[in-house]
Amino acid sequence: MERLILLFFCLLVQAIVSSSENQLCHNDQTSALLQIKNALTIDESVSLECDLSGEHPYPKTISWNSSTDCCKWDGVTCDELTGEVIGLDLSCSHLTGTIDSNSTLFQLSHLQSLNLAHNDFSLSQIPYKFGLFPSLRHLNLSNTGFSGGIPSEISRLSKLISLDLSGNFEGLKLEPHSFKHLLQNLTQLRELDLSGIEISSVLPRNLSSSLRILSLVSTGLYGKFPDSVFDLPNLERLILNSNFDLQGHLPKTVWKSSISLKELDLSSTSFSGELQGSVGYIKSLTYLDLSSCKFSGAIPESLGNLTRIENLILFSNNFTGRVPLSLVSLEQLIRFDLSANNLTGEIPDFFGKFRKLKDLSLADNSFTGRFPVSVTNLTQLESLDLSNTSISGPIPPIVSGFPALVLLFLGENLLTGEIPSWVFRLPSLKYLDMKSNNLSGRIERFSSEEMVHIDLSDNKLRGSIPSSLSKLVNLTALYLSSNNFSGTLDVGTFSNLRQLRHLGLSYNSISLSAAHKEIALPDSIGNLWLSSCDIRELDFLREAKHLGQLDLSGNKIRGQIPDWALSNWGSSVYYLNLSFNSLTGINNLNRFENLVYVDLRFNLLRGSLPVPSSTTQIFFASNNNLTGEIPVLVCNLSSLVVLDLSNNSLTGMIPKCLSSVSRSLSVLDLHGNRFHGTIPGNFGTGNRLRTLNLYGNQLEGTVPRSLAKCRLLEVLDLGNNNLNGTFPNWLGSLPGLKVLSLRSNRLNGPININTSQTKPAFPELRIFDLSHNGFTGTLPLELFRNFKAMMETYNTDPSLKYIGETFYKDSVTVMIKGQDVKLLKVLSIFTAIDLSSNEFEAIIPVSIGSLTSLRGLNLSHNNLAGHIPGSLGTILDLESLDLSSNHLDGEIPGELVGLTFLSVLNLSQNHLEGRIPQGNQFNTFQNDSYFGNDGLCGVPLLRRCKDDAEKPPPGEDEDGEDDDDDSDFMHGFGWRSVMIGYGVGIVPGLVMGPLIFFPTGIPKWLQQKLLFRKH
Repeated sequence: MERLILLFFCLLVQAIVSSSENQLCHNDQTSALLQIKNALTIDESVSLECDLSGEHPYPKTISWNSSTDCCKWDGVTCDELTGEVIGLDLSCSHLTGTIDSNSTLFQLSHLQSLNLAHNDFSLSQIPYKFGLFPSLRHLNLSNTGFSGGIPSEISRLSKLISLDLSGNFEGLKLEPHSFKHLLQNLTQLRELDLSGIEISSVLPRNLSSSLRILSLVSTGLYGKFPDSVFDLPNLERLILNSNFDLQGHLPKTVWKSSISLKELDLSSTSFSGELQGSVGYIKSLTYLDLSSCKFSGAIPESLGNLTRIENLILFSNNFTGRVPLSLVSLEQLIRFDLSANNLTGEIPDFFGKFRKLKDLSLADNSFTGRFPVSVTNLTQLESLDLSNTSISGPIPPIVSGFPALVLLFLGENLLTGEIPSWVFRLPSLKYLDMKSNNLSGRIERFSSEEMVHIDLSDNKLRGSIPSSLSKLVNLTALYLSSNNFSGTLDVGTFSNLRQLRHLGLSYNSISLSAAHKEIALPDSIGNLWLSSCDIRELDFLREAKHLGQLDLSGNKIRGQIPDWALSNWGSSVYYLNLSFNSLTGINNLNRFENLVYVDLRFNLLRGSLPVPSSTTQIFFASNNNLTGEIPVLVCNLSSLVVLDLSNNSLTGMIPKCLSSVSRSLSVLDLHGNRFHGTIPGNFGTGNRLRTLNLYGNQLEGTVPRSLAKCRLLEVLDLGNNNLNGTFPNWLGSLPGLKVLSLRSNRLNGPININTSQTKPAFPELRIFDLSHNGFTGTLPLELFRNFKAMMETYNTDPSLKYIGETFYKDSVTVMIKGQDVKLLKVLSIFTAIDLSSNEFEAIIPVSIGSLTSLRGLNLSHNNLAGHIPGSLGTILDLESLDLSSNHLDGEIPGELVGLTFLSVLNLSQNHLEGRIPQGNQFNTFQNDSYFGNDGLCGVPLLRRCKDDAEKPPPGEDEDGEDDDDDSDFMHGFGWRSVMIGYGVGIVPGLVMGPLIFFPTGIPKWLQQKLLFRKH
């Protein structure tokens, strides 16, 4: 019996072994799989992104061989009973080619799982047969390079549990109706990822209650997001980011999904309203990203209940108030980002509790107070960003340091004191940004030679730039501009930094030179800012052949730009600033093939105008010695936005092509040259001209009517020419005109305004200068009533704005204190009217007092009569008032005493009488403000009024005249009145002060500091 049992057991084992040696895979399926292999090719440049996700890509099909059982092949799974292929996983297999409807893939009719992710199927369309696998439960076609429409047959896969079509950003589309059917029919779906597919639809309300993962990133969803989604009972991940038009609010009540939800990402959508306290009850949440939405209000205290949260990302919203102290309980945090909101108060000092924290960003808020000391306890921290948070005081010292810190951003704050030594000793630091603070002291040697990026610009650092920087061989960017560094800096410090691409050393007190001529900056340099570095020679740039931005302004470079520079930089440089040097020539400027910005201002360039390449958009060549006519080649600059050739000796006529050369031209500044002839009259409809400045030439004729087609014109300065004709009232139709100067021409006649126009003329005008012409008649009362911009109350915030663009600030010449003064930049709040030296007559209208934001008014040297209207006392911002040399009579209105910003007053050469008012600014004005008015009396004149005591004051003759010959107005206003007026208010000082101190123009050294500061 025992022998029979033993025999039976042996036969059974033999049967099992024999059975295992039989091939399980069916021959037809082996053939089908081999044909799939042969139809696709292996390309190792495909599937590389798999490494980023932790999957090692390799060609799974390379081992497929007909001599082995296909059920044992890589990526193939068979049913152990039937031998049918039920699973095929070829993800990350370096495969490329196409799959069409004839592919033998569709012969594997028993497939339950199909994964072709991270291959490249060459923008072919998804065959409709993918929807014909009756048993398919898992389908993954993510990152496969398919394009075109997703077949509607996919919605027939009723047994699908997971569907992933994400990552196909090359035009894969799903029609809205197909999207709706898919969500309705696939009732067993647990995981759905359609990220990157163009759907452009609203999200249906009724989704499968089985859903655990719903990811619809960047699909073009719009409309209102249905609240019912938050009540899906099994939802674990809801990812909707980058659907910019998707609107919604978070429910106030507790969500049904709050039991299961682990990840919620609504970033870069239009979700808005308050962040409801109900979010704090999703205690399973580990990832919350609501960044770049439109949430507002306070951050709720209930977020402190999210004790499992690892990532809390709320940047770029409108959150206000303080950071809730309840967040101290979030001890599992790995990433915490509240940057770019409107949070206030002190930065909470509870971060020492977050022992796992790797990424902390509170940047771009309105915090106050000092650096949060507890941050220094975060030994796992890899990134710290507290930039632009208004934190102040010194950076605290620490003992242990941040051993894992890679990124440290503290820029644009109010930090003071020296940079603490621990910053230089961080062992893992790669990125350091402390720009725009008040840090002082010296730069020490960095312990981490892995440094990649250093920005310490715009501080008060001093001493020499250390040669130890030469050890940072991985450095790609070094910004040290705008500090107090001094001494001689050898170019050799940077010559071995072969990765260095960005170098900024501008605006220090250093002298950059090479100890030996063969020493040069590395050829890796791409952007170089070396303004004001005492550079005399360019040999150290011989190896730099990949420059993109090059700023050598404010140095001592003389003569010609060498030919080797043109050869080396011609194909790469797009930003070139050589201003404020002593260059006499730059030949073949058009060899810079890709120039966008070129600045040659304030050199000694002579001869004809050098013309840059046709790609140029910004071209400055002002303040040189250029002569001759403007070359016709300038008209080939079809991309030109700014053309500034002012203050040269250019002659001839202005080419007509400049008024029609390009619809892109925004600024045409030719003032201070010797152009003659007429102003081109062919300005066309649709042009983008914003500034036309032809001041100080020899132009004749009338103002061309075609300027009315320049609908974007803001600044028109045609002063100091020989123009004739009447006032061009049709300019009033320009909706945005802010500056109009026709001063010092030969214009004449009355100023008439068409009152029948439906829109008021000149509503935005801020500077109106018709002085030194031959205008007659009464003052233009109707025109004054239209000056709406002179009636507004302007913000006096210290961050004042100037009329102009990013690269160009408008200038205009006005009269201040009896002298022509060039405003190098025009404050947007500066308003002035100058109608002096004409033949206006009659009275000063009372309505001029409605121009309440006016800062300068000059009506001198006319034939005005009558009283000074007391309504002038309502112009509370008035800084300069000149009514001299008219026929005004009566008393000086007492209302003028209320003008507390008034620093310049001239009422001389009229017929005024009575006592001079006293108080406020009137206590500062001297005799020259009142000279030539025999009827005036009182301080500051020594002529007593009748009701004063009879005894003459010391120093006065019997006839009441002053012995001192100090009343001549041409001697100017006393420094006393100027200085007191300058100190009365912040804005008047900013508007008038620098102009009075530098009446002939701000000096070159100050222009560099004020106008041309950059890296």
